[in-house]
Amino acid sequence: MTMPGFLRVQADGILLSVKLQPRASANEIGEALGNELRIKVTAPPVDAAANEALVKLLARELDCPRNRVELVRGHTSRHKIVKLYGLSPEDVVKRLGAA
Repeated sequence: MTMPGFLRVQADGILLSVKLQPRASANEIGEALGNELRIKVTAPPVDAAANEALVKLLARELDCPRNRVELVRGHTSRHKIVKLYGLSPEDVVKRLGAA
C-alpha cells in the first residue's frame, strides 16, 4: 500500500500532518493538500478551542478514544502534527478517506 504524504509511520504511532482551518461553517475532513490533510473546525483559534475541536473530530472519525490522539506540534499554527496511537496506517487511510 502506498502511504499518503500526510502520514508517517513511527515505531510508537503514526504522525498525521494537518492544515487546520478554524471558524469554518462545519467540522469536516477535507482533501490532501500536498503533504498535509486539510481539516476544518467551527471553533475559533482562541484558548486552544480549535486544537481541542481537531482532536475530538479525529478521535470520532477514527473511532478511537480521545487519549489516542495527541497534538504534538503546531499548537499556535495552522500547520499541525498529530500523533495517533494504536491504529494501523491502513485503518487511518480508510477511515479518513470515508470521512
